Amino acid sequence: MNENIIKSPVYKLTLSAIFIALATGLSFIKIINMPLGGSVTLLSMLPIVMISTMLGLKWGIGSAFVYSLLQLLFGITLDGLFGWGLTPVMLVGTIFLDYILAFTVLGFAGMFAKKGYVGICAGTAIVILLRFVCHFISGFIIFSNLAQFELFGRLFENRPVLYSLAYNGLYMLPELVITVIAAAIIFKLPQIKKLCSI
Repeated sequence: MNENIIKSPVYKLTLSAIFIALATGLSFIKIINMPLGGSVTLLSMLPIVMISTMLGLKWGIGSAFVYSLLQLLFGITLDGLFGWGLTPVMLVGTIFLDYILAFTVLGFAGMFAKKGYVGICAGTAIVILLRFVCHFISGFIIFSNLAQFELFGRLFENRPVLYSLAYNGLYMLPELVITVIAAAIIFKLPQIKKLCSI
């Protein structure tokens, strides 16, 4: 592909839009769906990781922010975020931690792209861990005292840190593993390596 086309803002905008749409579509393919929000999807984070790695942090963070807004929109309409009985403060905290921040951090995946293949895989793992941290903090601060959010019965009663760690780990750990494995495979492909200048 012509290098001038690859550097064109129109190309980058078009590619970002396609990858955001792909990520959004993949987010509906749920392998495991947790009862109180969160799921293991079919590589829904990978297209955002790819934008950041191929086009740089500016495009990655911008695309990840747009993706976070789409996830919020679908979280409100499909998951019933407003029907969870949250106070206004809890609702704002959930919107910020579980949607805006949690999905926008994915845009930082390309931070180590210049380090080559290992940097790309490390960047992918780090941003997914950062997303987990956002959900963990939300679970620990916002949801720890709500009886309707008790998934494990009395096992983690009065242990909000362990509760949030267990609940969010149940879906984020598999999501981390499959996304890093997929990234490791995809970024080895010659066509992708050429686009990333690995």
